[in-house]
Amino acid sequence: MNEKELREMLRQVAEGSLSPEDAALKLREAPFTDIDIAKPDHHRSIRQGIGEIVYGAGKTPEQIDRIAHSLWEGGQKTILITRMSREAADYFNRDIPFTYSEEGRIGIVGSKKTPDGDGMVLVMTAGTSDIPVAEEAALTAETLGNEVCRVYDVGVSGIHRLLSHVDEIMKARVIIAIAGMEGALASVVGGLADCPVIAVPTSVGYGTAFGGVTALLSMLNSCASGVSVVNIDNGFGAGYLASMINHLGEKK
Repeated sequence: MNEKELREMLRQVAEGSLSPEDAALKLREAPFTDIDIAKPDHHRSIRQGIGEIVYGAGKTPEQIDRIAHSLWEGGQKTILITRMSREAADYFNRDIPFTYSEEGRIGIVGSKKTPDGDGMVLVMTAGTSDIPVAEEAALTAETLGNEVCRVYDVGVSGIHRLLSHVDEIMKARVIIAIAGMEGALASVVGGLADCPVIAVPTSVGYGTAFGGVTALLSMLNSCASGVSVVNIDNGFGAGYLASMINHLGEKK
């Protein structure tokens, strides 16, 4: 049951076409399903507005398939599967609608929501090597109902490339800035934008990049106001947070 269905049920109770007892029964029905390997949460969208997301890393292809099918059968019509391998995608039973992006390692059951956010989510990368993380962020935001603009390979080593996209920066409701190496992109974008900037450090870089730790610390120490930081390579977390911000209300 999603929020729209919940509101419709409450409207029926108010009109008298559905008894309070029947409504209570519907709410008690299957808040989750125990399938031994997992307990898919069918009431996540009621509590949080977004249904349960399946984290694919560490799960077998069979486990991913069973969990996603359980969510679908429980009424969740858009299911995001992150960090999904090609093996798991090939194994997935296509008896329900399914698409896969190998670049972003994202599986989508059902269809992306029609964009209903307040503005545009801008996803930017410092380099081409950051694109896999960016696609995870962009596809997450799109699936959750956001208009997404992608601007890739605009790192500060050639800052004129970044400055050629000032119009997109100014129009964005929220920006996701993705960078490895020294992670400077987030600070520069934060100094240009009038909207929240979500910084994503990536594990791209040579030895003293320390698998993304250097970019993480740079972003945490950004002198630009309005910059928040998610975990290393966490494109999903950035896309999810951007969607929440983009659905808060009209930009003034």
